Amino acid sequence: MSKKLKKRIKRVVIGAVVYLAAVLFQRIFGTLQWFCHLTVFLAAYLIIGGDVVKNALRNMGKGQIFDENFLMTIATVGAFFVGDYPEAVAVMLFYQVGECFQSYAVGKSRKSITALMDIRPDYANVFREGEWVEADPDEVLVGDSILVRPGERIPLDGVIEKGNSSLDTMALTGESIPRDVSEGDEVISGCVNKNGVLEITVSKPYGESTVARILDLVENASSKKAKAENFITKFAKYYTPVVVICAALLAVIPPLLLGGGWSDWIYRALSFLVISCPCALVISIPLSFFGGLGGASKEGILIKGSNYLEALADTEVVVMDKTGTLTKGNFAVSKAVLSKEAKENGIVPVKAEDISEKAEAGSTEAGSTEASGTEAVLLQLAAYAESFSNHPISKSLLVAYGKTVDTSLITNAEEIAGHGVVVKIGNREILAGNEKLLTSRGIAFEEADEAGTLIYVAEGNCYLGYILIEDEIKQDAAKAIKDLKESGVKKIVMLTGDHRKVAKKVAETLSLTSYYAELLPGDKVSKVEELFAEKSAKGKLAFVGDGINDAPVLARADIGIAMGGLGSDAAIEAADVVIMTDEPSKLARAMKISRKTLVIVKQNIVFAIGIKVLVLLLAAAGMASMWAAVFADVGVAVIAILNAMRALKA
Repeated sequence: MSKKLKKRIKRVVIGAVVYLAAVLFQRIFGTLQWFCHLTVFLAAYLIIGGDVVKNALRNMGKGQIFDENFLMTIATVGAFFVGDYPEAVAVMLFYQVGECFQSYAVGKSRKSITALMDIRPDYANVFREGEWVEADPDEVLVGDSILVRPGERIPLDGVIEKGNSSLDTMALTGESIPRDVSEGDEVISGCVNKNGVLEITVSKPYGESTVARILDLVENASSKKAKAENFITKFAKYYTPVVVICAALLAVIPPLLLGGGWSDWIYRALSFLVISCPCALVISIPLSFFGGLGGASKEGILIKGSNYLEALADTEVVVMDKTGTLTKGNFAVSKAVLSKEAKENGIVPVKAEDISEKAEAGSTEAGSTEASGTEAVLLQLAAYAESFSNHPISKSLLVAYGKTVDTSLITNAEEIAGHGVVVKIGNREILAGNEKLLTSRGIAFEEADEAGTLIYVAEGNCYLGYILIEDEIKQDAAKAIKDLKESGVKKIVMLTGDHRKVAKKVAETLSLTSYYAELLPGDKVSKVEELFAEKSAKGKLAFVGDGINDAPVLARADIGIAMGGLGSDAAIEAADVVIMTDEPSKLARAMKISRKTLVIVKQNIVFAIGIKVLVLLLAAAGMASMWAAVFADVGVAVIAILNAMRALKA
């Protein structure tokens, strides 16, 4: 609880005690002069509502007249003038009780999001002049070594030089299972080191680190308002002056037309003013969206604004990237197949002694090639050809080969975009790539009928065989698709640059609506443009990608959703929604949170406006007292705020 809220509660409690004493004083000493009763009630009023009157006067000086402070001040001061001292103080008391409750609710709602602020590092242990010293993370440079002890938060992104440990990523991902790390692994800021001591080489300055980007995202989330919030802002802007004018007319016109009865009509006008305070709408609607954003953040779903939270509820078409979104992106060699000619004539290895028993047996960390010695040579040639590439497929070949490639034997290497790699090893020319590479060189080969990524290998003009590499489907991908369909998504489309057969296998396994394969990044944007025509005018199109090479599509979609945003700069920059883990099922979860939040918002709008209109009419007809006005203002606000807090429970 904030100091400001504690101070307000203390003042309200003291004021309430003074008010009760004033009521008793009036009953016991009812025969005293009116100014005695006025004095005790005025003392209670100033204790309880002095800050409201002060704010009203200050805002009037700034030209901001028609706000709730003004309405409450005019209504309660007016009640004093017509002699209703107890009701004047009671209205202010209940208003302040409502404000206290509202402050508490806002604080609790904000807590779920501001908990992320705990990831901000206070210091970094940096190696300077032969010793470890504490420094501000902003002062640490790229390339510096930092030390993270058990229990400390990693202050900057980097690579582990020494040590191994487990990292608590719960504040970033919502996941309770620690992540094991060791030498050579990349680590990101904001995680808590659980046990071992880690020495880390800093790879990014603090301003570009994961924690800084996430904090910036969270701090600016409330600046992007939903349509419902904008509606309430505009509504209050015109609504308040209108009801003030109506109250003034209600106090003046009937007595002039009907004659006399000024006190009764002024009382009705004052009740009208109290009822008209738009507190329930102005507070509960933003609070509902804030609660939805907070509920999502607790599950590792960062939404950049309530406008995107609102848009998620109207999602009709979901377009998904394959690699890294529906599949793990961890490519593994599943088999190596020799061509007929290679089986008959054999294959010459780069260096015969480099083929270990392990490679000959085909047993690797990535899986088994189930190959004989000649098939192991095929794998060796592919590994040498791909040794200069950083592509995941190239890395999987190197892992499957299981030995260090002697790059000094390679005299020339050329990577051809969209085709493959050509390397020279002495006088030998080795080619490894897709069918386009072999076709462009005029090499005769038989295209394999396999559902996976195929690396065709050739030497000179002689086709040697192919290696099949497959990517695993994520464990909860099927659940994600099922949940999306159940939540009303009409089309789920997969876009991929991978081979058509691979895409077909994944699409059929997951029961996707449709798929498009062998696409370049520019082709993905074109396909998304086409899919826009397949949704309704109100419906939204969401694109889900890994946030690294899908930035153009993420930006073009109505809602760009980045998977596995943990540590991905491109994800945090390009996407509207960042799912911090690699679980596609959280997309459907985000949509459910969105729809629940919008239901709460609509309930509050209908409830608040409905009750206020009803009691306003009763007050104008003289059938609603100041106490009914208090319920229509404070009571409705409290009920709406309680309803809004349900959005926090994701």
